Amino acid sequence: MSDIATSRRSRITPEREAELYRAVLDLLREVGYDALTMDAVAARTRSSKATLYRQWGGKAELVVRAMHSQKPGGIADVDTGSLRGDLHTIISREDDCVMAQNVALMRALSMAAHQNDELRQALRELLVEPEIDEFRRIIDRAVDRGEVRPDTPALNYIVHMLIGAFATRMLVDEQPPTQAFLMSYIDAVVLPALGVSPPR
Repeated sequence: MSDIATSRRSRITPEREAELYRAVLDLLREVGYDALTMDAVAARTRSSKATLYRQWGGKAELVVRAMHSQKPGGIADVDTGSLRGDLHTIISREDDCVMAQNVALMRALSMAAHQNDELRQALRELLVEPEIDEFRRIIDRAVDRGEVRPDTPALNYIVHMLIGAFATRMLVDEQPPTQAFLMSYIDAVVLPALGVSPPR
């Protein structure tokens, strides 16, 4: 899917692509995924539906790629020399306001994905799986450095732990995750589970 999409999108400029993605995210916040239509995107961006379908194939891919565009670069390039440094650096790349907006959007998309196979597939292929692969590279470096034992049972659950922190913060504490909360969670939960002692 990604190679075909890249070929399709090569006909528009990066600036125009960014403009389209911003409009899609604005509409997503206003009406939600189910009510968002390609007609509405075309009207908001002064595009034709034919152009949108040619470039992105459909609503699911367009929305997920718009979400991905908000991420501040790939996380696998973060290499501070320690796992704690890497995780804290990743968290610090989004301020609290942007993080709250993105978490709200992802929560809405995750709910919609339960009823929409096309959206669920796009989320997995274009957003979830690439990020898991990048995250595993960070963990592999920590294992190679000797920070984390390769047989540590919690290695299989790191992604679950981190997603859980994002997903349950609003449910339990009735507020979105913040940098301070997530960094504290990493030090108190994730690192000890991996056998890494954070500095006191």
